[in-house]
Amino acid sequence: MAGDKDLTPVRSTHSIPSARPVRPPSSPRPTRSALAVFGAGAAVGLLGGMIGLGGAEFRLPLLIGLFGFAALSAVILNKAMSLVVVLVALPARLAAVPASEVAAHWPVVVNLLAGSLLGAWAGAAWAVRMRSATLHRVLAALMVLMAAALVVTHSTTAGTLGLPVWAEVPCGVAAGFGIGVVAAIMGVAGGELLIPTIVLLFAVDIKTAGSLSLLVSLPTMLVAFARYSRDGSFAVLGAHLRFCAVMAAGSIAGAVLGGLLLGVFPDVVLIPVLAVLLLVSAVKLARHA
Repeated sequence: MAGDKDLTPVRSTHSIPSARPVRPPSSPRPTRSALAVFGAGAAVGLLGGMIGLGGAEFRLPLLIGLFGFAALSAVILNKAMSLVVVLVALPARLAAVPASEVAAHWPVVVNLLAGSLLGAWAGAAWAVRMRSATLHRVLAALMVLMAAALVVTHSTTAGTLGLPVWAEVPCGVAAGFGIGVVAAIMGVAGGELLIPTIVLLFAVDIKTAGSLSLLVSLPTMLVAFARYSRDGSFAVLGAHLRFCAVMAAGSIAGAVLGGLLLGVFPDVVLIPVLAVLLLVSAVKLARHA
């Protein structure tokens, strides 16, 4: 569209005999404008907002399939935008749930962080070492996991496991580790997995669990960032800072609108549609590998 700014950095190309110039796989497709990037972010935020999540699971396949980022670059960009969304959501969430109520459950946060911080470091380390094709397949498998978690979380009433106190701590550490790995590899906050874990293991109501999940997600994402930065992978953010900022702004705007539309579409209709979107994205990623 005329007047839209193209967010693709200007790169010099060298002619290659008998071949067209090769565009680096980490660069967005040059036809994508600021409006398209903002709109994609808004759509993701809208979907996430309507189910009470950040929507990073839906953003990742767009970064790879629509905007042409390599898998690892997409994960890091997704992680950066997830971090922005969590930072915006945290004060709003704390306004809805009294800080005193959240503080009363600080052992839950500490317990999960004991595992998730280690998991985030390990997950990021594995991601940077994977071949691109392998990472695509891993991401596809994790999207299937997210689709299953989405359906189970929103179609069933989660009870509690009723574990004895001595068993809660090791189970919390183990669950936190697994969630940290998934969050680091996919570049997501992990709320879809954290919230049911907190409800099941620690018998916390789902509203408070949503706030606690943000407190676990924030330091977990920072640890993953620290690990990614060690291998130079973090440089993709500097190269595509404007792209990231515009899509993050769209995600936040969409999440706000999605929050206002919360309950307009019944879960019995919305959740299966979103799960199918994740499964279709998983198939495309697996084939892309």
